[in-house]
Amino acid sequence: MIPLFHDFTGATVLVFGGGSVGARKARRFAREADVVVVSPTFADADFGGAERVRAAPDAEAVGEWIEDTDPALVVAATDDGGLNAAIEDAARAAGALVNRTDEHGERDPASVVVPATVRDGPVTVAISTGGTSPALSRYLRQQIEVEIDGAGEMAELTGALRAELQADEVDPERRRDAIRAVVRSGRVWKHLDSGRTKPRQVAEDVIADVTGDLQ
Repeated sequence: MIPLFHDFTGATVLVFGGGSVGARKARRFAREADVVVVSPTFADADFGGAERVRAAPDAEAVGEWIEDTDPALVVAATDDGGLNAAIEDAARAAGALVNRTDEHGERDPASVVVPATVRDGPVTVAISTGGTSPALSRYLRQQIEVEIDGAGEMAELTGALRAELQADEVDPERRRDAIRAVVRSGRVWKHLDSGRTKPRQVAEDVIADVTGDLQ
């Protein structure tokens, strides 16, 4: 499986299953997509503001739900393996991506595994074990959260500096060397980590050492 980042803005994610797994999937996608959760019952859990529809579609009716909602992704999160299989088949027939929560390891083509993610501003790190060990994914996520602390601020800082160097028509190779030097500078990271107000000035000093010019 190849990891990709997919923009779900304006898209629909259809979740079948209102248990704790369905709630977790709904929360995961509700930040960007329009999420609809279909289930005869719902767990006492946070669904992230997703629309919840109380219904119990059978294997034949799931196709109608998919046709009506036109989802980009369908999540099969019921406790009925046969129903999940029917949901998967209907989703594939409609050309939608599929995430089956009751399958682990080897996946069929067009399957989606939802990774554990760590976010710091514009920086996002995704961890997946292919569904074989969610516990390991959670553990690695906790470790990475510590490791990338401040990465979002570094991304924003170097993004702004890169744009300025481009505007000043700095030679591309020198520009790349300058930004790499900032990213690898312990001094810049120290100022970001301490919450000091001058990380940009320190970064500009690093760039000057590489380019010989602050412009």
